[in-house]
Amino acid sequence: MNWIQHPVILEGDKVKLVPLENAHFADLVSVAKDPRIWEFISINGADENSLLQHLKSAVLRRGTGEQYPFTVIDKVTNKIIGNTFFHNIFPEHRKLEIGWTWYAPEYWRTGYNRECKLLLLTYCFETLKAVRVQLQTDETNMRSRTAILGMGATFEGVMRKERIRANGLFRNTAMYSIIDDEWSTVKSRLIPSATGTLYF
Repeated sequence: MNWIQHPVILEGDKVKLVPLENAHFADLVSVAKDPRIWEFISINGADENSLLQHLKSAVLRRGTGEQYPFTVIDKVTNKIIGNTFFHNIFPEHRKLEIGWTWYAPEYWRTGYNRECKLLLLTYCFETLKAVRVQLQTDETNMRSRTAILGMGATFEGVMRKERIRANGLFRNTAMYSIIDDEWSTVKSRLIPSATGTLYF
């Protein structure tokens, strides 16, 4: 039995996360055309064939419990704005990773990502009872690294030459984690407040 029981729908004030389906592919391909999205990601999702292969694989791997991909929807406009996944899922160790996250650039630093992470992490720690959630990013992606630290995640180090990008260059990967003992503190950072200025 898969640890994550399909379907999972997570909904906040700004965003709704729904299971990735084939019907979402055309909109995701359209959103993904901006090359800025893929500067630090291992695939070139601006290339339609590469992105479709990635999305089709994710849907198949959901069936085996290897991944759980979500489509991110802006609740105000009802438009698809990006993707995020659960992956590196190990139910026997009660751990998993949040990754393969991307959004249309107009949603960067608007609070949408913060709400997505709050929804995902709440599900991980309060429904799945995970003890560890990890996040990775390119060592040189300072925007992403700042956002992850802003959540309250702990930096664990850099894995050297951890993967090869679509352009053939090596990527060093910065690893972060949140464990169950830290969840209440992280959650309080992610919940919006009247005076809060934490946007990512």
